[in-house]
Amino acid sequence: MMERLLNLKKHLLTWICSIGFILFLVSISLSVQAANNTKFVNRPDVQKFINMMVKNYGFKKSALEHVFSQVKEQPSIVLGMSTTKEHLPWYKYNDIFITQQRIDEGVAFWKKHQKTLQAVYQRDGVDPSVIVAILGVETYYGKNQGSYRVIDSLSTLAFDYPARAKFFQQELKEYLLLTRENHINPLKLKGSYAGAMGQPQFMPSSYRQYAVNFNKQGQKDLAHDPDDVIASVSNYFKQNGWTQGELIAIQANVKGEAYKVLPTNQLKPNTTIKKLLSYGVSPISPLPATEMASFIVLEMPDNSQQYWLGLHNFYVISRYNPRINYAMAVFQLSSAISRQYTSGK
Repeated sequence: MMERLLNLKKHLLTWICSIGFILFLVSISLSVQAANNTKFVNRPDVQKFINMMVKNYGFKKSALEHVFSQVKEQPSIVLGMSTTKEHLPWYKYNDIFITQQRIDEGVAFWKKHQKTLQAVYQRDGVDPSVIVAILGVETYYGKNQGSYRVIDSLSTLAFDYPARAKFFQQELKEYLLLTRENHINPLKLKGSYAGAMGQPQFMPSSYRQYAVNFNKQGQKDLAHDPDDVIASVSNYFKQNGWTQGELIAIQANVKGEAYKVLPTNQLKPNTTIKKLLSYGVSPISPLPATEMASFIVLEMPDNSQQYWLGLHNFYVISRYNPRINYAMAVFQLSSAISRQYTSGK
């Protein structure tokens, strides 16, 4: 009996020591993290930014220092900036975003929110299929809105990503203004590794400029309110020059060798159809000779190429994300969704 008690006491002491050691490690970890956070907020570049926000926008320095003392720098975010899908050739990019499941869910989203999509179409003239496709590409219709704290993403990129530090410091400023205006804790919102938020993945500057409270109730909610989401994407395109009823892009054929000297993959239309025809590039359906287009060459498997002409509304889509692959994916997904929706399937 005495031996059993001694063994029990021994095991209990071992357990207590183990728990104590774990707690010690946790406390060390928290201390290091706190030290790192304190180090971040005291960085000269961060302090300069804080002082600018205090001077120009009336923030309390103590409040901003509290926020930045809790920022967690994310090295993986900087890595993510150089490994995005935007660098893929078109045929691989296409395989990610133009899938039957994404088309099916886009049609389902359109049917579910038909009333709102029709209302904003009457107001702004933006094709419902394009709005739906944006949401399909950006967040899979709201399912993948991002898991990074926005304050961590923007702070990391603003101060640890020199290539675009100016841009992300501007977005960090806009984010702090946005959260103050809407009485939101800046430590709470989550989004993409680049700081984009909600179902349409608006950057803070776009959120402040284009977000719409569709029903005029409460705040502009781009994370949970599909009416606000739809109206805001539509407003974005309207404000960036969407032209109702115009084509977005059209496939083209090439003849001869002269077309090879033409500039390719420019976002903004820069060449008349008349000139393109003279270089052996012809749209598969006639377009006015004076219409402007950009000559787009897409990489296909086996080193083959596919030719398109991007028109004004293609350029407007690219204002959302200035990449040929992105604009083409939105266009082609919207076309597929529209075909299936109108077929009644």
